[in-house]
Amino acid sequence: MKNSCMHTKIRLIRMGCLGLLIALLAVACQPALPEAQAVDEQPSIFPDYTDVTIPCNIAPLNFRLQEAAPAILSLSVGEEQLRVAASDGSFSVPLRGWRRLLAAAKGEAITVEVYVEKPEGWLRYAPFTWQVAAEPIDPCLVYRKIAPGYRMWNRMGIYQRDLSNFEEEALLDNKQTNNNCMNCHSFCQQDPDRMLFHQRMTHAGTYVIRHGEIEKLDTKTDRTISALVYPYWHPSGRYVAFSTNETKQDFHYADPNRVEVFDLRSDVVVYDVERHQLLTSPLLSAEAHWETFPCFSPDGKQLYFCSADSVTMPEQYREVRYNLLRLSFDPEQGTFGTQVDTLFHAQAEGKSARFPRISPDGKQLMFTVSAYGNFSIWHRDADLYLMDLHTGHYQPMEAVNSSNVESYHSWSSNSRWFVFSSRRENGLYTAPYIAYLSPDGQPGKPFLLPQASADYYDLTLCSFNIPELVKGPIQVDRGELIRVSKYGRPSSIH
Repeated sequence: MKNSCMHTKIRLIRMGCLGLLIALLAVACQPALPEAQAVDEQPSIFPDYTDVTIPCNIAPLNFRLQEAAPAILSLSVGEEQLRVAASDGSFSVPLRGWRRLLAAAKGEAITVEVYVEKPEGWLRYAPFTWQVAAEPIDPCLVYRKIAPGYRMWNRMGIYQRDLSNFEEEALLDNKQTNNNCMNCHSFCQQDPDRMLFHQRMTHAGTYVIRHGEIEKLDTKTDRTISALVYPYWHPSGRYVAFSTNETKQDFHYADPNRVEVFDLRSDVVVYDVERHQLLTSPLLSAEAHWETFPCFSPDGKQLYFCSADSVTMPEQYREVRYNLLRLSFDPEQGTFGTQVDTLFHAQAEGKSARFPRISPDGKQLMFTVSAYGNFSIWHRDADLYLMDLHTGHYQPMEAVNSSNVESYHSWSSNSRWFVFSSRRENGLYTAPYIAYLSPDGQPGKPFLLPQASADYYDLTLCSFNIPELVKGPIQVDRGELIRVSKYGRPSSIH
């Protein structure tokens, strides 16, 4: 017994020495900070990650200097430090060291300092900070990647990304399904095991995935304008609200909004997943109005949607403005209320609302606003607005909006984070931005989804559509999904 204890003690000492050696090597491998002249200005970097609030479980914020020169990045919080050298000013932060730094900085700020070597010597730019929120973001982001124009419209896929690192994988790439269109992926309360998406043209149908089971639906009926379009799940998982639309598009030669997508008719319906039955109300399907973009409240008792007065199209497309409305819903009976509440009056505001999305805690409603129309991804003036559902007060999110498109958005399950699509970088490609929302409803400065290389967005010529935060990776059998897509017989609804 004595020898056994002695051997155990020796092993522990050796392990401790090994851990100390690893720690010393880690410090020794970090570049030494040079003597440098301090300058008052912050460095010019891409992406712009200066003074942002970030989740405690996000991937490294790799960035590059606008000048290609030898440089050193110094990250510190308390006694914890991480230094990264770059021969060309493009930094790639090691994942292990980054996670150690995030753990130390949770609820605190990381100080970021950049040193650059010039012909006349080293310069040290004014530092900036990354405030690390204690609240994590949902670990996965799901989006469709597609070319932003029309030449390559038939190459696309729905992808999921692990936000704690840079791992991305395809849920379904349309080269596996005869290059058809796929869109409108949607999740029930950020649950990766309850989702749906559409495929159009070849293998057309709505694919509902619940806990690994895949169902293919033919959603066109004699009572609806079209197959089902924009979806939103009821929190119970039993219902999904959809719009049904007759959609057209025009192209402009001399207009900053080069493409106009518009509806000639649209209604809102609710699909009962268990009974394969459509529910509706005259308040959701009036001939004199165009209803679209439905959204349930987190308690499932209210249905939000957008509605515009019908006009002659396309001649009056600039006169189309959508109100933001609310109608009660009884999930036990599957019935609707008789009174519609107007939350955003389009004609009074002289603007048009779309894409209502309510924070999971039920306190805030985020929506997109532009001068007219309903397809905001092509409207340069589209901005995000935030409404306090307790007071009904709303205002543009000045800390978030830019001079270009801000459009589709979704919430993290803890209501502290949201992701949205923006074309602020170049006006052509839609990219995902993440922002923090404080408990009192104050948004932080948004930051571009981090990538392994700071050059990623220059080299990947794709738009990221419908960014949706989810609580974990989608676990569906992709082989079975492709088989159902190609050979599955769709169920009908009534």
